[in-house]
Amino acid sequence: MRKAPQSPPETGKRTRTVIRRLRSEYPGADTALTHKNPLQLLVATILSAQCTDERVNKVTPVLFSRFRTATDFASSPPGDLEAIIRSTGFFRAKARNIRRCCAEIVERHGGRVPATMEELVILPGVGRKTANVVLGSAFGRAEGIVVDTHVKRISRLLGLTAQSDPEKIEDDLMRIVPKKDWIGFSHLLILHGRAVCRARRPECTRCRLSDVCPSSLS
Repeated sequence: MRKAPQSPPETGKRTRTVIRRLRSEYPGADTALTHKNPLQLLVATILSAQCTDERVNKVTPVLFSRFRTATDFASSPPGDLEAIIRSTGFFRAKARNIRRCCAEIVERHGGRVPATMEELVILPGVGRKTANVVLGSAFGRAEGIVVDTHVKRISRLLGLTAQSDPEKIEDDLMRIVPKKDWIGFSHLLILHGRAVCRARRPECTRCRLSDVCPSSLS
């Protein structure tokens, strides 16, 4: 597990302001992926690569009614899984990863999704981002910060990082975001990125962060 070093005072203060204001703006922020258990969240997160959460949520009701356990996914008949997830894009690669991942879960973990970073990241198709999603939203464990496209873009706009590599961005954020906020921080930035700080047309004039955002003030 990574340790978060002491945060720079000025950036740390700005970060805490960002968190406080976004919490007020988006109370109860959580993952948008619909799920009932860790396995469902893991599968949904794999499907969300290069795909919107909204699209994934349209696919998973049928998917989860058909495949309920890791064994179900691992032994799914050729073509069945692909047909259901086709609209999420890259469906053959995603189906392959889901099958292999679930086979490992059955073989190594008795069919239960493991609850540590070390065990998750060695599963096929699972990187730090997916592992952080599952650990945070399914198990309530803060071992890192999810860095998706919204988090990457907005954290750079806010001057919280100058990095472009997701793992380096995560390292920077872990230095300045209090550990108690690691899980919720990404949810807040994702919601803000969808509602206000949109990539193509950010609405800085109505942004609660405009006075602390270097990109808005410049």
